[in-house]
Amino acid sequence: MKLTYYGHASFSVEAGGKHLLFDPFITPNGAAKDVDINQIPADYLLLSHGHGDHVADAPAIAKRTGATVIASAEVAGWMEQQGSANNIGMNHGGKKSFDFGTVKCVNAVHSSGLPDGSYGGNPMGFVVTAGDKSFYYSGDTALTMDMQLIPRWARIDFAVLCIGDHFTMGYEDAVEAARMVGTQTVVGVHYDTFPPIAIDREAAKAAFAAAGIRLLLPAIGETIEL
Repeated sequence: MKLTYYGHASFSVEAGGKHLLFDPFITPNGAAKDVDINQIPADYLLLSHGHGDHVADAPAIAKRTGATVIASAEVAGWMEQQGSANNIGMNHGGKKSFDFGTVKCVNAVHSSGLPDGSYGGNPMGFVVTAGDKSFYYSGDTALTMDMQLIPRWARIDFAVLCIGDHFTMGYEDAVEAARMVGTQTVVGVHYDTFPPIAIDREAAKAAFAAAGIRLLLPAIGETIEL
């Protein structure tokens, strides 16, 4: 699988011959000023929750690409109101098959409100399986014991975890999350975008290394092979 990082908690994964784009917050993010959202391919758009720093560019990308949106029922409904044509509302515990593989919606401990102030449903994470590989995206979340269930559903080749603290778990808790889901490779997201979530990158890498886990912090626009 190839993962491209677009800043904050936005990234895409090439899986099963399709482009899966997660939580696009690019245009309002000054650190991602060199990323042109009109050049980002998307067959599927997965939205973990309704906060503006996760859905800001979702309507524009969905309308341009015709991507299928996978989100909570409330976020999927909001996307339809914004002009997105293909929307699949799901909820915690639900699993669905697609032409690239499967998506299972899992618990996230956070909040969710949409940019217009309407109810954003429950925040969630995703377990994605395509062929013989699976990965876990935590979405915005605190560390939760529910993460121990994830290895029962799939062998996690890598996890995309928030590490910025303040609004989500920090890198210390993300180390425990990686242990719970049983992965040796983590891509860190949701850090350094705003002052409250600035991190010491070397300290974060050292904390993961001490646990025998590799922490990857790709540059904005960088593509890595996983």
